[in-house]
Amino acid sequence: MKPPDRFPSDDPREWLNRAKSNLALAKNHIPGAYLEDLCFEAQQAAEKAVKALMIGRSIEYPYIHDLARLLSLLEKTGEIVPDTVRKAGELTVYAAVTRYPGAVEPITVQQYKQAVEIAQTVVQWVEERLEFP
Repeated sequence: MKPPDRFPSDDPREWLNRAKSNLALAKNHIPGAYLEDLCFEAQQAAEKAVKALMIGRSIEYPYIHDLARLLSLLEKTGEIVPDTVRKAGELTVYAAVTRYPGAVEPITVQQYKQAVEIAQTVVQWVEERLEFP
């Protein structure tokens, strides 16, 4: 499989490519991988996708991992965020807390599957909104 084309760091296509890469990693439940790490990849996929849309709309964003806040900033510019995408706020905890030993209880398979589903929904939603030549 050919890797995706690379674009400059200020190009929303590059951010969307990175989101898709994180999503692919999140979906790859290989033996020995902690579910917390895969949920981190799901959170990163959603975050980079949302930031891709913000870049595509020329919206400045803060350097944060809080998906609920990022989506709120999008809404303030007139973007309609469906409830299924708003659920991405649940992924914020995976940006930091779950990445370190002992911070929380181990992630369950159900939580992992839900994180991947939410991330996939966000990536698809953003992809539908960005128009590329």
